Amino acid sequence: MTAVIERDEVSLLGRKFEYKWLVAAIYVGAVFLDILDITIVNVALPQLGKQLNSDAVEWVVVGYTLALAASIPLAGWWSDKIGTKKAFLVSLALFSIGSLACGFANSMGMLIAFRVFQGVGGGMLTPVGLSMLYRAFPPVERVRVAVVITVPTLLAPALGPILGGLFVTHVGWRWIFWVNFPICALVFVAAVVILREHREPTAGRFDLPGFVLSGGGLALSLFALSEGPRAGWTSSSTLIAGSIGLAMLVGFVFTELRVEQPMLDLRLLKNRGFRSANIVMNVAMASFFGLLFVLPLYLQNYRGLSAQASGLTTFPQALGVMITSQIAGRIYRRVGPRKLITLGFGAAAVVILSFVTIGPHTSFWEIRGLMFARGLAMGLAFTPIQAVAYSSIAPAAMGRASSLFSTLRQVSISVGVAVMSTMLAAFTNLVGKPVNPERALHGYRVAILVSTVLLVVASSCAWWMIKDEDAAATLGK
Repeated sequence: MTAVIERDEVSLLGRKFEYKWLVAAIYVGAVFLDILDITIVNVALPQLGKQLNSDAVEWVVVGYTLALAASIPLAGWWSDKIGTKKAFLVSLALFSIGSLACGFANSMGMLIAFRVFQGVGGGMLTPVGLSMLYRAFPPVERVRVAVVITVPTLLAPALGPILGGLFVTHVGWRWIFWVNFPICALVFVAAVVILREHREPTAGRFDLPGFVLSGGGLALSLFALSEGPRAGWTSSSTLIAGSIGLAMLVGFVFTELRVEQPMLDLRLLKNRGFRSANIVMNVAMASFFGLLFVLPLYLQNYRGLSAQASGLTTFPQALGVMITSQIAGRIYRRVGPRKLITLGFGAAAVVILSFVTIGPHTSFWEIRGLMFARGLAMGLAFTPIQAVAYSSIAPAAMGRASSLFSTLRQVSISVGVAVMSTMLAAFTNLVGKPVNPERALHGYRVAILVSTVLLVVASSCAWWMIKDEDAAATLGK
């Protein structure tokens, strides 16, 4: 495989391709695996506990999530300093080696350690790839980029439980990790051959206080959010981790606003378009992933479905998103982001509200239909909100903007899941069949209402905060 770069085209295997679309393909391949790895492991946890003779299985998920939170803030500075191509390749290599090592683990301690190693690579992979992608596309074409981004972001978590169920049932849990390696190897070779290097001369010095405060604060805060529903919000582990994490984050904000080259550039939130898109997106993501946490519990614990059948029941949502994200990309310039985002999240709230009627005999086809409708609605909003976020961000700030955007999204997802799990824990057990089915059903409905309210808030914020003029560059104006 050889590549000869000619301006904005690459000659590859005897054919010419636009460089920017090859960058998009590489990004999608890598990020799809990164996001898939968050959900594909969940269905294997019972088998992991049995075969590795340990009850600490939740740390297989928590360790990966904490590593993501700690490493994401580093990505912007690091990619600006050593170059986006090198940073992307190193991140992908860490993720690949970690995936391979996880499959060979013969104890729970080894598996958790390898998951943390894997999470470090995965945490940097998304923001580095995102900055690389947006630098390759001019602002006027970033709506098309947003359509590309939507695919791995929403398809991967939908496919995770399905693939995880298949591997665990037919070939064993180790393959949920090994499946990453050959795909990562292919993406790595393509990246070596195709990608161009880009460095930012304004990267500055390494912000050690910012890295310690942001990484430690985020990791401890997310640990408290994940531990609270299990151990209790007043438990010593939750209170200590949460208090220290919050104090570190407060110190981080105080420090970073006074540093010339901060680890996470909070000053970017002064940009109205970037700030508004982050607020709306993060509220919506808390609802989106919160419901994705609630429904599988209802389907598996309450209705008795297998993990594989549960994944197939929620999967239509991804199909709906893929359909309307394409439509949104086509009508974006004519309609504008404000109306599309408001309509998308508002319509999704109406669909989710329909879930409050679920009961012990609700048709699974009705649930699939509602999930498909939810995907159709959300797809209208996800594409334009990505375009608005980066519309007025200068190329030199793209690495730091993508790190900040990815960090806030990870926090919002964790908060959404923590809120939903806490709600459910107040009504029912989260593992196994409900002890009190009637009370459990009430808990599911309450959690669904919370998810609905979050989307109403996101839709309202979009109407009042998103301004089409902030996205003028993406509208061709």
